[in-house]
Amino acid sequence: MYQLLSEQHDFIVINKDCNVHFHSQDGTAGVIAQAEADLGYKLYPVHRLDSPTSGLLIVARSPKAANVFTQMFTAHQVQKYYLAIALGKPKKKQGWIVGDMAKSRRSMYKLLRTTENPAVTQFFCLSLCEGKRAYLLKPLSGKTHQLRVAMASIGVPILGDTLYGQHESDRCYLHAYSLHFNYLGQQYVFQQRPMQGAEFNDEVFTSLVSQQWLQPDNLAWPTKK
Repeated sequence: MYQLLSEQHDFIVINKDCNVHFHSQDGTAGVIAQAEADLGYKLYPVHRLDSPTSGLLIVARSPKAANVFTQMFTAHQVQKYYLAIALGKPKKKQGWIVGDMAKSRRSMYKLLRTTENPAVTQFFCLSLCEGKRAYLLKPLSGKTHQLRVAMASIGVPILGDTLYGQHESDRCYLHAYSLHFNYLGQQYVFQQRPMQGAEFNDEVFTSLVSQQWLQPDNLAWPTKK
């Protein structure tokens, strides 16, 4: 269900498995409830991941710490990076995906052309093989389904994301890969490659991440024109 990566005085960092609910439902414990049971103390969520998405989660250990993290997320002072795989070829290999988001059908969201309160995502992509590409995604906002909608909006829905695309797979290939933030004057960097999914464990993909995207914060991210 999850792996405990770091246990700090004020917060923990866990690596959530794919297809694990964030909140408890249908009589099954969600990842937060399970972590509370395992660790023996109350936890306070400060952000979340969709059920099909794996990867890094910060969870506060007190209301005070939760309040600090909530303010940090609101001020975009926690930078997250995600890895994804998709079939097809986007119009450009790197750039920005910007637009307001609105509810659509079947619990889906859609990206609009307006930019009053937009979802903002930067990305790089590299070819894995003919018709398949790896993506490094840098969200600069925190909207529901943001990255899944962003990828679908440029014509390359995430592999295995059957809500926004048609390509079934052994999992939804979206993973919260890296977290960078300063908490109470101390800098933290957490990074965890995806462990589940044949495509994520493919040698070409793992080599690409090691050689190209090992330090996502130091990359020359595309700037707005």
